[in-house]
Amino acid sequence: MTTAACALALLVLGSAGTASAGVLDVTCTPPSSQIDTFTPPLTLAPQNVTVGIKAQYGPCVSLSNPALTSGSTDVTALVPGLSCLDLLQSGALTFTILWNTGQTSTISSSYTVTIAGAALVVTRTGTVTSGLFAGSAVLQVITGPATDVLLCTAGLGTVSSTYSVVTLEITSL
Repeated sequence: MTTAACALALLVLGSAGTASAGVLDVTCTPPSSQIDTFTPPLTLAPQNVTVGIKAQYGPCVSLSNPALTSGSTDVTALVPGLSCLDLLQSGALTFTILWNTGQTSTISSSYTVTIAGAALVVTRTGTVTSGLFAGSAVLQVITGPATDVLLCTAGLGTVSSTYSVVTLEITSL
């Protein structure tokens, strides 16, 4: 279920606040986005699901690396026993961003999931464990519509995909 919740964390994106009082290594703002797909679609009943996560970061601004303007994450994984209820659970996730410069940042994070009005908000905090900006703090907020997820958790529908906007901040400590 943790893997499923991790996959979910990549689902929904939104506005971030200030990560810390350190030096901002890079910030990426909307239209940064993420699309998650679920095959077969998620239902209330747990099942084996292939989860596809495609995130596009940009525009990105980095004063320490001005050539860095965008990045992406592209992951596909088979997740056993996944249901739409897992999209509302907190957990941990490690993922890698491939920057337009050819460099990568591997991020280890924990996340929380909340419903704010009609939005599903995933807030991820963690650290860059290797690659560009290693040792820096990460704040990512993923925000998307909660309607399909809430209908599914009530047994009234399925979730085949989600679209979210993303804000990402990586800050030197």
